[in-house]
Amino acid sequence: MSGAHFAFTDRWGGVSAVPYEELNLGGAVGDDPDAVRTNRELAAKSLGLDPALVVWMNQVHGPDVAVVDGPWLSAEIPSVDAVVTARRGLALAVLTADCTPVLLADPVAGIAAAAHAGRPGMVAGVVPTAVRAMVELGAEPERIVARTGPAVCGRCYEVPDEMRAEVAAIEPAAYAETSWGTPAVDVTAGVHAQLERLGVCDRAQSPVCTLESDDHFSYRRDRTTGRLAGYVWLD
Repeated sequence: MSGAHFAFTDRWGGVSAVPYEELNLGGAVGDDPDAVRTNRELAAKSLGLDPALVVWMNQVHGPDVAVVDGPWLSAEIPSVDAVVTARRGLALAVLTADCTPVLLADPVAGIAAAAHAGRPGMVAGVVPTAVRAMVELGAEPERIVARTGPAVCGRCYEVPDEMRAEVAAIEPAAYAETSWGTPAVDVTAGVHAQLERLGVCDRAQSPVCTLESDDHFSYRRDRTTGRLAGYVWLD
């Protein structure tokens, strides 16, 4: 992809014990910190990345975005739900376990972004905010490549009817119905609609529903569980 790289993990190939087995990459879910550290090293090295050059976030389901040029010191990790960089070779990571991981890259400008789009973040516009931050650094929407990873699908993400109405009032594309006929929200569809309106045409979506897949962590299915990661970087 012209020097742009995108990767999404599943739950296998790590060292975490039940209920986080195996490749839990989330550091705030109750898992052994040493296991998480080892898992992050294993995941990075499997992608040919230096684990020390991966940027993580303290995700809070909000709209805030940080521009970065290197990894944080552990005490400095900000509460944001998207990170943007103009530094080639720096990998940006996003953690999920049903929310939609959004990876963005303009290979020509050398700008990349990773965003965590749960229902609240999608409604708050975290992905459009990340795209605007990329544009401010020199990216152009028509050159941006977007990839969304494994997430709970609209057929499974049941919500109260009032919540669906509130979400759809802001993003109509997120209106959905479960496979059993109850109100639902499709966060990934909402994200892709937002990207389309911004002029991001090169988009692809993972076919994996985390709630339906035993190979992926799902908070809605298991509650106490691990976290998947999406990674984006540019040569």
